[in-house]
Amino acid sequence: MKSEKEGITQWDYEELQKNLHDEHLVFIDVREPDEYEEGHIPGVPLMPMGEVPERLADMDSEKTHVFICRSGGRSQRVAQYAKENGFDRVINFDGGMLSFEGEKNTGEEKRIDQTSELYSK
Repeated sequence: MKSEKEGITQWDYEELQKNLHDEHLVFIDVREPDEYEEGHIPGVPLMPMGEVPERLADMDSEKTHVFICRSGGRSQRVAQYAKENGFDRVINFDGGMLSFEGEKNTGEEKRIDQTSELYSK
């Protein structure tokens, strides 16, 4: 189900699952590397929250970005930060990985080294 919190669209697990393979959406896990390696959504790359401010200028503000963290708190803050900096289409996965019921991968699958990697499929 979709909802809104502090001007940010919120997705629950069901909504995330429904849209997970939409090529028009950019999914980003903003947790720390050790959290990501313990279990993440297959195919979703890692860009730790602390790296977002330095990378935001290189991100495509025309795309819709879906931010994911452990419980939805950090990803909400990242979404708010992005919105305050000109990104109108941002979504928070409310409940985060604690509410994710699907298959998870472990290890370092894909860490974003160059921001452009977010947009190469």
